[in-house]
Amino acid sequence: MMEERAFWLAWSQIPGIGPILLRRLHQHFGTLSEAWKANPAALREVEGFGRQTIEGVVEKRLRLHPQQFLEEHLVKNPCFWTPADADYPRLLLETPTPPPVLYYRGKVQLQENHGITPTIGIVGTRQPSEYGRRWTSKITDALTKSGFTIVSGMADGIDTEAHRVCIEAGGRTLAVFGTGVDVVYPWRNKSLYEQICDRGLALSEYPAGTQPKREHFPPRNRIIAGLSRAVLVMEAPTRSGSLITADYANEFCRDVYALPARLDDRQSLGCLKLISKGATPFLDENHLLEMLGAIPKLDPVQQLDLFNQPPVPDLEPELKQIWQAISSEPTAFDLIVQQTGKPANSVSSALLQLELMGLVSQLPGMRYQKC
Repeated sequence: MMEERAFWLAWSQIPGIGPILLRRLHQHFGTLSEAWKANPAALREVEGFGRQTIEGVVEKRLRLHPQQFLEEHLVKNPCFWTPADADYPRLLLETPTPPPVLYYRGKVQLQENHGITPTIGIVGTRQPSEYGRRWTSKITDALTKSGFTIVSGMADGIDTEAHRVCIEAGGRTLAVFGTGVDVVYPWRNKSLYEQICDRGLALSEYPAGTQPKREHFPPRNRIIAGLSRAVLVMEAPTRSGSLITADYANEFCRDVYALPARLDDRQSLGCLKLISKGATPFLDENHLLEMLGAIPKLDPVQQLDLFNQPPVPDLEPELKQIWQAISSEPTAFDLIVQQTGKPANSVSSALLQLELMGLVSQLPGMRYQKC
């Protein structure tokens, strides 16, 4: 595993190789260390690897030695996880696009990483009204005192309020950055940043020293959604980035809740839009806690085996790909489709075959589990 994390880091340095292609590489070759040694012809067999991508891989491999690069990288980035590490956050690992490298600074709690401590994402506008701030404060305080870890993005407005109230209530909070974990943004949150590192974690998929860039912030929203059992949108206009987080939450089969408000309140039109599309409104903190109490608890396992599943030698390649996309935990049909990149009807047919072979069982809600 220690050798393998060097290859996760090395592959992440190649332009054009993101989480989806890394998952396909891992499924095809079994390990990323094997993939690193593959010749161009073998790489061409992996879906998504065209001529230009393969040329970039070959050129980068000539100049980068994985183990040496890992040692050099650790000097400025001493704390990070890859999917090869047992403590990589479990909820994030089960999403279709987990970061190949997740940097952190602060206090790690393994129960949190393994999905035992419940985590709730709270997001919203950078320019909240008094109503939005007040309800964010009430909801965050109630969740914190009920044992939830609060996840947000440390942006101005709702994010800042959620982190601040959580800390004041004696709770634990996770802040997902669009910068390196050593870069405070916005700078006015420097004191809050120090408190987060003391009481929780700062997290990012970008290495130390990475400065704010507009294109980094939408992708970080998938990490907020991925780390959370449910996402709360407290106040958001129609073009708010928090709606991106809600979209990711839906994609990852997380529950989405929204704070209701007046129809003529522009700052809340995004929340009303979410409710019209199926997000659950809540009436007060007690109503929300009652609904969150219905979320099933996860089994206390060490790590989802999404990247290190044993091969099934007797299966055809397509069936094998579908089988590998299913974890030992119940996996939603939509997630299997996303992970494999196959048409829904092909996945459905393959799942039926795997059921008949006794390798997979179907659960309520279009979820599947390995037998």
